[in-house]
This record gives sequence, structure tokens and C-alpha cells, in this order.
Amino acid sequence: MEMQEISAESERNDEGEARASEPMLEIKTEEEAEADHYAKLQSPSEDVYSETFYGGVKEAGKQNEGNERLYRAACLLLSVICLVLLLVVIALSVKLQTGSPVCSEKEETTAADRQIPSPTCSPEQCQDLFPNFHSKRIGCQQCAKGWLTYGRSCYFLSTFRLSWAESQQNCTSSGGSLAVITNQNVQTFLTRKGNLKYWIGLRQNDVAWNWVNNNKLQESYWAEYPNNGDCAFLNTDEQPEKNWDRAYCQATTYFICQLQF
Repeated sequence: MEMQEISAESERNDEGEARASEPMLEIKTEEEAEADHYAKLQSPSEDVYSETFYGGVKEAGKQNEGNERLYRAACLLLSVICLVLLLVVIALSVKLQTGSPVCSEKEETTAADRQIPSPTCSPEQCQDLFPNFHSKRIGCQQCAKGWLTYGRSCYFLSTFRLSWAESQQNCTSSGGSLAVITNQNVQTFLTRKGNLKYWIGLRQNDVAWNWVNNNKLQESYWAEYPNNGDCAFLNTDEQPEKNWDRAYCQATTYFICQLQF
């Protein structure tokens, strides 16, 4: 009897263990299922965080790559512009060095006369039309230091005295001669620039007065009562219309040299 009870009890234990070993189905109500769903939404998984993080890194990388491309394009554009400007500068330099030599003329004018002569007129015509206009340069050449520029000539007003013949010799040693005054403009210019008595290139041969270039005297500016003598000098103390006077050629005074181009 006892043996049967033990057997029955052991069988019941075996059945309990077998049931315990089987997976038990979890039965949840509809409210519990909704609660779990909201819990998952409130506590997203690590996969969601990792996906969001790495996705942001990728987008930042793409943005940096775009900025880098834009920077490279800007650098390339600036380099091209610099290269073009450099070529333009080189081309202009070569053109200035190898082009036709054009002599630049710097002009200085008085405050009363700012007119610029027409480039089509000759230097002599321009000087006659614009007596207050003085060219600083003559063609491609420039007057030496201490010489005055007027028209197509350079003039030197001496600061020491010589005889007429010695004055002429001094001027020819410089490549010129005593001044030859052929018009009112030159006469006025030299009178205003000087402040002494100067030999000019005019001398009497027999009866006629001739210039040192063998041209006969055409236009003159003799003083009203000239002195005796066979050589002419310019007296800057008088008005330019009548300030030529005469003296003996052996006398000494200052002189004016003229160098023509």
C-alpha cells in the first residue's frame, strides 16, 4: 500500500518537473501590451542612437568635402587671374621697350597761359603762337644744366665777361655760337631772363650788320640812341622792343650762347 502511494507521488513529481521544463506562454492583457509599446518608444534602443550619431558624422563629412571643393575652386580662379595680370604687365613692358621711340615732351606753362599747342604745328610755329609756352625737352635731347630752353634752342647766359671774339669762341667750344635773335619772342624771352648787358651774335661788316651764321639782319630792336661800336649787345635793363646797343668789339661784357637742335 505504501509502495503504491510512493509510486503515485513520484509520478506526480515527474509530471510537475516535466511541466516546469516546458516553456510557459506569457499571456498579457491588451493594456499591458500597450504599456510595453510606450516603454520601448520612451527608451529607444542603442541602435537608434548609433544610427543617428554616425548619420550626423557622415553629413558633416559631406559638408566639409563640399567646402573644400569650393575653396579649391576659388584658389584656382585667383591663380588664373594673377597669371593673366602678370602676362599683361610683361606684354606692356616689352611693348614699351621695343616699340617705336616716342620722345616725351614735358611742358611747363605760366599761370596766365595754360593752353597747349597743337601737336600738328612745327616747334617754331608753336612758339610763335604761344610765346609763354616753354618746352622743357627738345626732341629726345635735353639742355645741359645751367642752360635755358626755348623753342628748338638752348641758351646760356654767362656770369663772366669776355670780349666779343672771345665770347664767340667760348660758345663755339660748346657746340653753339653767340645768340642769333630772329623774332620778338626770343628777344622778349632773353630780356626777361637776363639782368645784365650781354653780347649777341651780331656784328657790323663794313656797312651791313650780319649774324654769326652769315645771315643778314632783318628784324632789329635797336635802342633809340645807340652808342658807337661794331658789335651789338642786349641791355636787359631796357624794354625788349628797344634794348640793343653797340660797343667796340674789344670791350668786355657778359654774353649769351645759343645751341640749336
